[in-house]
Amino acid sequence: MYKPALSAKKMNEIIKNTIDVIEKGKNEIFEIAESARNECKNLEKELQNIKVKAARIINEVDELEILEKRSRVRLALVSKNFKEFTEDDIKAAYEDANALKVKILLKRQEEKDLIKQRSDLEKRLKASYEVVKKAEKLVSQVGVAMGYLSGNLKELSEQLEDIQQKEAVGIKVIKAQEEERQRVAREIHDGPAQSMANVVIKAEICEKLFDRDMTRAKHELTELKNIVRGCLKDVRKIIYDLRPMSLDDLGLIPTLQRFIMNFEEETRVNVDFSVNIENEVIDSITQLSVFRIIQESLNNIRKYAKASTVVIKLEVIHRRINLLIIDDGIGFDVKCKLSANKRESGFGLFIMKERVELLKGKINIKSDIGEGTRIKVIIPLKKMEGQ
Repeated sequence: MYKPALSAKKMNEIIKNTIDVIEKGKNEIFEIAESARNECKNLEKELQNIKVKAARIINEVDELEILEKRSRVRLALVSKNFKEFTEDDIKAAYEDANALKVKILLKRQEEKDLIKQRSDLEKRLKASYEVVKKAEKLVSQVGVAMGYLSGNLKELSEQLEDIQQKEAVGIKVIKAQEEERQRVAREIHDGPAQSMANVVIKAEICEKLFDRDMTRAKHELTELKNIVRGCLKDVRKIIYDLRPMSLDDLGLIPTLQRFIMNFEEETRVNVDFSVNIENEVIDSITQLSVFRIIQESLNNIRKYAKASTVVIKLEVIHRRINLLIIDDGIGFDVKCKLSANKRESGFGLFIMKERVELLKGKINIKSDIGEGTRIKVIIPLKKMEGQ
């Protein structure tokens, strides 16, 4: 019997319902991860308190053992020379020795209990960390599915010829988007969100102090101003990491010069930056990619290279970009880094390589332990309209 095909409207309705269910599940997973993170923080505080208590009990046991040893010496002396001491002296010596012995037993039992509590807390903390890790992984995986179902790959699929290449690159792009969103969410949660919560608390304190203690209120206002400044700094950093506004306002070279100057001030690493451009027009996507490659290279140098000098040469000639980055740091094993798990390497060499390949360019990374690192990038420029 003939069965009519599903209408486009019905299929869209099915997909929409599926997306709604997945989105709800994604939010619930995110809430589980957030709850697990809070549980980790509480457990870490509790574990620290247990460690402090345990250290105090150990000191008390050591002191009691010294006193108990003295009491046993006293008891032995009294027992040996009982004729020289009164009955009350002998009785007091026995009672002191017994009392100290009981105290030591009780403190040792308390110490054992604290050690058991510490062990249990460490197990719970480890389990909570596992929950956070699994929940974040699930959020990323659900995000990939959401990207497919909501049609985020439509434009990408029109540009790529090979279907397998479309799927592979599309998955990488969506995963990168989800990981970046998670990173921004965590930065906002741990930075500006916490700061703004402190602002509310400080504002309430100031409100209560204005009629009681003006000096204290001024002090609280000063702290409030510092918190707001720190929050503003965090927000600007997050915005800059998403996309430097100066790329649109000033262009690639001034943005790079400013970034390199800040890098030199923060790290005390000397950067020799030279530019040679022959009136070539670079599209915004390529500009951003070049900036990100240099940014990631300098961030890696800041974290791992222990370099004292960096050379960056950027030239745009004959319709192509030539970029060379050299440092005199400790170097690394290139094969090991490029084959490492993507989550471990983050937006490092792997993402740098992806950016260049998506622009149909080539990247060559040379490095050896103790020999520094050399990164060479060649990116062909797209032909602009009218050329």
